[in-house]
Amino acid sequence: MWVASLVSVLVPVAVAATTLYRPRLRPRLPALTCVAAAVSLAITLAHVIGVAQPAGGAEAPGMIESVALMTLTGLTVRYAPVRQAALAAPAAGLGAATWLLRFFTPASPLEGVGVCAFWGLGALIAAGVGAYLRFLDVRQDRAVAGMRTTLRLQLARDLHDFVAHDISEMVAHAQAGRVAGDASQALERVEAAGQRALSMLDRTLDMLHHGRPLTPAGDLSGIREAAERFSVAGPAQVHLRMDAAVPVPAETAVLAYRIVVEGLTNVRRHAPGARRVELGVSAETGVLEITMVNDGVRRTRSGRRGGSGLPGLTALVQAQGGELVTRAIPEGWSLTARLPLAQSPEWSPESSSPTTRKASAAPSA
Repeated sequence: MWVASLVSVLVPVAVAATTLYRPRLRPRLPALTCVAAAVSLAITLAHVIGVAQPAGGAEAPGMIESVALMTLTGLTVRYAPVRQAALAAPAAGLGAATWLLRFFTPASPLEGVGVCAFWGLGALIAAGVGAYLRFLDVRQDRAVAGMRTTLRLQLARDLHDFVAHDISEMVAHAQAGRVAGDASQALERVEAAGQRALSMLDRTLDMLHHGRPLTPAGDLSGIREAAERFSVAGPAQVHLRMDAAVPVPAETAVLAYRIVVEGLTNVRRHAPGARRVELGVSAETGVLEITMVNDGVRRTRSGRRGGSGLPGLTALVQAQGGELVTRAIPEGWSLTARLPLAQSPEWSPESSSPTTRKASAAPSA
């Protein structure tokens, strides 16, 4: 019976070693585990019914076989699909728990159950370890997927907030050149806007190629330049009032710039009849406030669907503890953003109000 004993040992040991050192064969693990468990259980059954007799000194290989089956139990729980693992893992655990019956005849069924349960604890521990490692793998996969989603969303926001603004500026210059007839000057401005858009794309692609984090673009000093470009590109004139009496953190300044750019882009897209945009940026103790009011009113319903710019900015503002409110006013539309400069008792955001949340979700015009 040494041949049978060696076969029952070599099969689970070979399957366990192959799974550990040849990961590409892991898709076949459930089937191979079932084969190893079937061989072990068949030999154990042959000894129990008296068809086979235990060979001398076969206890040590039997223990090795049991440990190999326990290992297969843990590996199956960790790597195999759930449905396949639900079949293969219990079979391997049963083989690991009953191998002792080849060499030991219990005095009663209860004693046999107790002996098998004792050896079955090893299989349960192996299954627990495999389940824990599987949980860690799943959590890591989710973390990686979440990071990729975050990077995609950040990239989408960058492209929307900056490239879309430059492209809309190019369209405005082209339309103005066609109406006014000054094609040369219009082409120069279109070229400048296109170069800014390409610069933004180059910066983003460089970060993606070299694995560097996506750093935000723009700052508080760029608001004046953005306002000037907007005034030149179309009929609406921006009247800017900036009053920064206190230092503004870089992250807050970047977000303020994005809010202004998105607001101006929405004026160009959704309120082409606007002639005046009042833009105010003020920094006082504890808060940076941005207000934007345009006088463009649509008498007819627009067929253009609202974009994702303001909802995305609202989420960013709320993540910094601030609030962003857009609403219709008589003869126009207004945008108000309040960003905390630091954790200050003077800052008391109103974004917890249901009315504010509803207003923040409204499309710009």
